[in-house]
Amino acid sequence: MLKNADNSCDDYYYNVNADFQIRNKIILFITGNFHKFEEVRSILNPMGITVGMLCMKGKEIQSDHTNEIAENSATEAFTRCHLPLIVEDAGLFIDALGGFPGPYSAYVYKTIQNKGILKLMENIQNRKATFYATIAYYSQKTGPQLFEGKIEGKITLTERKGNDNSGFGFDPIFQSSQGEKTFAEMSLREKNSLSHRFQAVNKFAQWYNKQLI
Repeated sequence: MLKNADNSCDDYYYNVNADFQIRNKIILFITGNFHKFEEVRSILNPMGITVGMLCMKGKEIQSDHTNEIAENSATEAFTRCHLPLIVEDAGLFIDALGGFPGPYSAYVYKTIQNKGILKLMENIQNRKATFYATIAYYSQKTGPQLFEGKIEGKITLTERKGNDNSGFGFDPIFQSSQGEKTFAEMSLREKNSLSHRFQAVNKFAQWYNKQLI
């Protein structure tokens, strides 16, 4: 795992040869969320792709679309590192709340958390919600490439977590339409078999491996 405290790419990162990265299927994941990193790594490693975590804060554009945010973030990160990388942007879109919190999910979770969402959803019968995720890959050769995933489900009436306190973010209040468990009640393997993040990452991996044949 690579961390850069001053949010800039110093000589350490420039010494990593991009061609070496590509030949050896090494990707940098630009994120400050270790839970996301663990999920992405657990998906990519079995597909022969090694992923390292690089914490680098950048300006995030305001947009209603995760793909626009992800593409912009990947482009900005590449101009600073000049190395093959991916970024992810995801959001929880709740029908009864007009798509809120959507691409602002991270900020909303930090401010009102799951209890705040459940409060907003009190006495609302339509609890349909959709998780969207976009993976944006950027390299000198390809420019930005986008891969999307989504999963439909509903907002639960209460927070529900597994015995090992798994999941993060809105996972404890999102129940997939494909089962009875919330994301937080699933094992990592279960979640990675169907989640929006898995779908987007899997599409990226399938495409990426074909580029190297």
